[in-house]
Amino acid sequence: MQILAEINGNINVIGYGLAAIGPAIGIGFLVGKALEGMARQPEATSVLRTNMFLGIAFTEALALIGLVAGFLFT
Repeated sequence: MQILAEINGNINVIGYGLAAIGPAIGIGFLVGKALEGMARQPEATSVLRTNMFLGIAFTEALALIGLVAGFLFT
């Protein structure tokens, strides 16, 4: 039985690693598009930066929820 517990633990870690890819890709797109918008319209930099940081916070919350859910359901 101990072998099965070790296998399940390893599978959970791999599952969380795969689940963290989504928010990472989302943050990459978000920052890239914000920088593109800042380059196109420098006068809108402050608004774009604020919205970028809000988007990063919400996207990162998804990864943290996934981490907590991994601990709760194991």
